[in-house]
Amino acid sequence: MESPSILKHLRDIIIMPFTVTFIVPYLLYDSKDALIPHNPNIKIIGWLIAVAGSALFVYTVFLFKTLGHGTLAPWEPTQKLIVEGPYRYCRNPMISGVFFMILGEGLMLYSTNILAWAVAFFIINTIYFIFVEERSMLQRFGGDYLKYKKHVPRWLPRLRPFRLLNS
Repeated sequence: MESPSILKHLRDIIIMPFTVTFIVPYLLYDSKDALIPHNPNIKIIGWLIAVAGSALFVYTVFLFKTLGHGTLAPWEPTQKLIVEGPYRYCRNPMISGVFFMILGEGLMLYSTNILAWAVAFFIINTIYFIFVEERSMLQRFGGDYLKYKKHVPRWLPRLRPFRLLNS
């Protein structure tokens, strides 16, 4: 089983996460929309959240390439169920990472438009995962995915890491 090329990974990152974390916020940003009071602590918190989200995103993309043999895009899905790293705690850490990147941007720029986009992004992805992604995962990975889904929450991380034991 061969993983997609680096170029395919970069293509999919540019098409999807780059668009939602840079293009859409750029289009939404208006320096006059700030309802959040300008406070350097809010900007620092925003940076910390964005950096943590970026690190989580990069790590999960690495896991998709090395363990899952697929990209983050639905047209090049993983060929193996990933239950390592942050996937042992919640089912969608990659999207959580992207959400934190957008949230951090909104705080750094004091932008209510970007913060509203973060909320919309979260809602859109929740609907997508419930009605599309989870069905696809069930078709690809069967009982292993059902067991994983039963024990690992969609968004809020569990306290103890999950281990999928094939018996």
